[in-house]
Amino acid sequence: MAPHSARRGIVLMGVAGCGKSAIGAALATRLGATYVDGDDLHPPENIARMSRGEPLTDDDRWPWLTLVGRRLAAPDGVLIIGCSALKRRYRDHIRNEAGAPVTFVHLSGTKVLITARMGARAGHFMPVSLIESQFAALEPPTTDENVITVDIDQPLEVLVDEIAVKLEETPS
Repeated sequence: MAPHSARRGIVLMGVAGCGKSAIGAALATRLGATYVDGDDLHPPENIARMSRGEPLTDDDRWPWLTLVGRRLAAPDGVLIIGCSALKRRYRDHIRNEAGAPVTFVHLSGTKVLITARMGARAGHFMPVSLIESQFAALEPPTTDENVITVDIDQPLEVLVDEIAVKLEETPS
């Protein structure tokens, strides 16, 4: 996908620790896109709750998901947002708020791999103790959702290349 591509909204989705931030930054560089970390769109109350090891409820998530969708409503070029979007209804809400097609890229990994990654990262508000709730909430996307699913158990450069190629093959 060339940097001059038409407007396109992309959501990198998956459980905490799947690599949304690292992949999003690298993919944005590769595509000449803008990356927004969905964590930066959370209200302070949500950050505080997760920092205490408390899973968010649907009511906690709706305002955040609304912001994610609205940021995708009229992207200037290609906009990539990292957002867990764990449930089908969350993805539907994002699409509705965007009012335009959104491509979801599901960053899929095993619980063992994700737990190891979460345990190794420093300075993030999300504790390892919330991994169980993340996987319990995850409803993997289905083929009717305009989704690309990739296995994250590979080097970052290989993963970014795979996503870029699949995005070229996928209509926006």
